Amino acid sequence: MNLRRYRYVATSRRTAAVTALGTLLAAGTLAVPGPAAADTGLDRGALSRSLDAVHEAGMYGVYSAVRDGDESWRDAAGVADVDTGRPAKPFMVHRVGSISKTFTAVALLRQVARGTVELDAPIGRYLPDLVPGERGRQITVRMLLNHTSHIADHVAQAFPSLTQGSTSSLDDNRFRSFDSEELVRDALAAPATGEPGAVPGVYSNTNYILAGLLLEKVTGEDAEAHITREVIRRAGLRHTSFPRTPNIPGPHSGAYESMYGLIDPPRDYSVYDMSWITTAGAVVSTMEDLNQFYRALLRGRLIGPAELAEMQKTVPVLLGGYPAPYGLGIYATDLPCGRFWGHSGSVFGMGTESMSSPDGTRQMSIGMNRTKYQPLDENGFPAASPIDPALVVHLLEGLCGPATARTRAAQPSFVPFAVDRISVKR
Repeated sequence: MNLRRYRYVATSRRTAAVTALGTLLAAGTLAVPGPAAADTGLDRGALSRSLDAVHEAGMYGVYSAVRDGDESWRDAAGVADVDTGRPAKPFMVHRVGSISKTFTAVALLRQVARGTVELDAPIGRYLPDLVPGERGRQITVRMLLNHTSHIADHVAQAFPSLTQGSTSSLDDNRFRSFDSEELVRDALAAPATGEPGAVPGVYSNTNYILAGLLLEKVTGEDAEAHITREVIRRAGLRHTSFPRTPNIPGPHSGAYESMYGLIDPPRDYSVYDMSWITTAGAVVSTMEDLNQFYRALLRGRLIGPAELAEMQKTVPVLLGGYPAPYGLGIYATDLPCGRFWGHSGSVFGMGTESMSSPDGTRQMSIGMNRTKYQPLDENGFPAASPIDPALVVHLLEGLCGPATARTRAAQPSFVPFAVDRISVKR
């Protein structure tokens, strides 16, 4: 295979992402005026059948958890290990990628409530040596959190082979320890994607690396340790953490990266040093923990009403080429049955989506163990896979109910987890 023929996407947790449904709805494909209410209750049979369909469409392993009030459902389909056939289980610990951004944003908003950080203060006030000069004076903390800083993403610099038609740096960097400040300096040296504060914003993992460094500056402690104590433990999450080693703690799946056919057969990247993404995408969790986290957040148990209101002030941010309403570490998706809040994420080999109704009553989180599984078209762009419409049906089953899933699910032509895509050289 001639790698230079193709244009493909490099991910970080960015591959740290809008899901199939998120991207589809950002494009307006499923949005409808006057959304109908979600079906009450959970149709467990329909949920299990639609989850099986995702596996049957080509996904190795997939696990999902849905909550509707006090009612809950969880299940898994497919395999966690393609060599041994070990089955996927719904309780497996999973790299959740960019969903980590919500955790980091919550930690910073807690500092805002304490008065140690001002949302509209320039980042140069807190990190003058790292972001000096005019950019340090123009870029605010809010701009980091809502991706309007227009600081370039550092992923291309961290994985340079991806700009040269090769995936070799994915393996070269498996056990490399990156320095967060160096990642930021590399991104700042790259061309900006626009003027600070300009909309639409452009999604950049570097914003949340900086957010982590800001946390360290104002708290005087390691950012991951601070988020663990102030957010993860406060939310009562028992299976969520920043791993201390390249290994995922607890029972987990493989993480199979296809890179749109450039890695064939797909390679397992479940063992990986996540210092390249840290506070922007290094969290591991379970699907049930994610539902519990977003319910606690949206019901005001992690931050106060003023901070939650700031979090839900949105601006258009380009996610996979489409403008989506992005707040502070959280974004909105308008489904046929109403608006949902959450985030998606993707790292090499693992993709995740978590969505909740505004009051945290109806929730769904889904994880998959194979990423960038789509084929490439004749122009080198990702084409639709049978997995994509199957995902849409299952997500609608979980969030809106089977009636909506039957009437609204279309055959999409889109790329899932697009929020964390960056195009690289053909």
